[in-house]
Amino acid sequence: MPSKSACLGRSEADPPQPEGGMLTGHLVNSDRDLAPYPGSLAADRPGPEKSPLVPLDVPAEISHEDPQAKAKAFTPKPPMRPRLERALSLDEKGWRRRRFPSSQDDLASGNGASPSRGSSPDAVPGPPARTCLPPGLSASLQEIPTSPGTPGSGGRSPSSWGNCASGAMGTPQDLLHRDRASAGSSPRRAGGLPSRPLPAMEWSVASACLRTAHKVDADHADYKVRVQGRLFRAHSSLGPGRPPSPLASDDCSLRSAKSSFSLLAPIRAKDVRSRSYLEGSLLASGALMGAEELARYFPDRTVALFVATWNMQGQKELPVNLDELLLPAEADYAQDLYVVGVQEGCSDRREWETRLQETLGPHYVMLHSAAHGALHLSVLIRRDLIWFCSEVESSTVTTRIVSQIKTKGALGVGFTFFGTSFLFITSHFTSGDGKVGERLLDYSKTVQGLALPKNVPDTCPYRSDAADVTTRFDGVFWFGDFNFRLSGGRVSVEAILRQDPGTRVPALLQLDQLTREMQRGSIFKGFQEPDIHFLPSYKFDLGKDSYDTSSKQRTPSYTDRVMYRSRHRDDICPLTYSSCPGIKTSDHRPVYGLFRVKVRPGRDNIPLAAGKFDRELYLVGIKRRISKEMQRQQALKTQHASAICTVS
Repeated sequence: MPSKSACLGRSEADPPQPEGGMLTGHLVNSDRDLAPYPGSLAADRPGPEKSPLVPLDVPAEISHEDPQAKAKAFTPKPPMRPRLERALSLDEKGWRRRRFPSSQDDLASGNGASPSRGSSPDAVPGPPARTCLPPGLSASLQEIPTSPGTPGSGGRSPSSWGNCASGAMGTPQDLLHRDRASAGSSPRRAGGLPSRPLPAMEWSVASACLRTAHKVDADHADYKVRVQGRLFRAHSSLGPGRPPSPLASDDCSLRSAKSSFSLLAPIRAKDVRSRSYLEGSLLASGALMGAEELARYFPDRTVALFVATWNMQGQKELPVNLDELLLPAEADYAQDLYVVGVQEGCSDRREWETRLQETLGPHYVMLHSAAHGALHLSVLIRRDLIWFCSEVESSTVTTRIVSQIKTKGALGVGFTFFGTSFLFITSHFTSGDGKVGERLLDYSKTVQGLALPKNVPDTCPYRSDAADVTTRFDGVFWFGDFNFRLSGGRVSVEAILRQDPGTRVPALLQLDQLTREMQRGSIFKGFQEPDIHFLPSYKFDLGKDSYDTSSKQRTPSYTDRVMYRSRHRDDICPLTYSSCPGIKTSDHRPVYGLFRVKVRPGRDNIPLAAGKFDRELYLVGIKRRISKEMQRQQALKTQHASAICTVS
């Protein structure tokens, strides 16, 4: 251990420094501050006779003419704690003083021991010697803890403060045990002393390990990089992810953190008082629809979308379970947005919407639903995301004027999510094997007749066409019963269906009328369709897997399709495109697609929906879900109670 005179930077006979001679970031050596300190180490601790340390800011030669300097004896005392605290706002100080308990602390507290307050015991600071600065003493420390003195110690000498190893790595174990016994405090972990003196360190020392590992200095160069590296989103769904927060980047135990912290990041009062006119403006990052808010929920800027179409054939009977349709086995996670279009829907539209709500559960709400005769369109969204949707607008087109019952036509719904505008169209075109021209006419009437958007501004008006509604939106999904058939007749189609499963689907698509018309450019201009790997969805016998066995012997066809169009290239990525063979209540099989859609930041000139959703439908669906779960549990309990065990 260095001698007293070496570590203090002066001999005991040196005159005291003036009161104003304290250096920034160093210990004070004024005579006024050198008072006995009951908690210091023993003054007579052995140490080396000489120390190679060079004292700082000490005169090269002390005058020996002053008799008081020779005669006056004083009792050394440790200096005042250095004022190393930076000027911070009150909220930052509060967050820094909060302690993040680790998993070891939880184990210690479970065994009856008090958890320690850091990775090492309380550090005793040393004097400001150039080669003796403790590694943990950086400019970001809030305060240096002190330990209570031990009885009979008579105060600690300055030699203990000059001991760099003791100050940086921890107090000796014997002193720690005495402090623990006298103060009656809970046991603390003691750090070991190094076997050799610590190497010399520069004045501009900064402990990167202490700053980043203990989260005490947010201005450190590596701090933000390390925090951002730990925040990730496994999927676009918000289920496994969390918004960025002070707790999200810390390795503390979940059990101890639940009761002490909020997942909301603190807002500094000085930022609120600044009253910047850029905050909340059309171009500011702090806008509700801006890039900062988008990155909070979707770091990859893509949203998971589910689109389904189903011709229900007007059946009042609904499937017992809609999990196969809305929650297919191919998807590991639920989607962010669900859009379901129905043709020839059941007469009880409210019952159908309730079944959708019941299946998706309390995490989803009905953002909008619309109907046009037998056409239904429902839009359900995660309730976390309803604040970022604009007003939802709808429009209809009737293609069969003379019909009193609107069984043929189109229904369109449009809205903006953040800064990306969406258009969803469900259609029912003219039926018949040879009526391709009528179906092309239905398409033309739809793109010209849908009056959207109305009040919501176009996100890209200079690329819009007044004669085509699909050019006024960033992402367009057109799905429904288009009634395009397979050419060649029933016999040739059945012969292909008996072929090898790997070759029959491509062979069937060569006979598809819709594929041929799209290649000619006469319909769905600019649209794409995901690759088809399923069998024709029309026409089945009710409740069976066999195609039409009636006297009409209709040809199996791909009548139910999902098309998509993107204003920006590669903004829509199809993931899954399939049918639901297990739902057999109609002569059509439902067809669905899973997509990943890129979302762009928006501006505050978009009229928002103010979080509106169908609350009554939400409550009815949740109550029905709860009642069914209770009935299921009661049935299991009854079955278990009535079970009879026989011994043979």
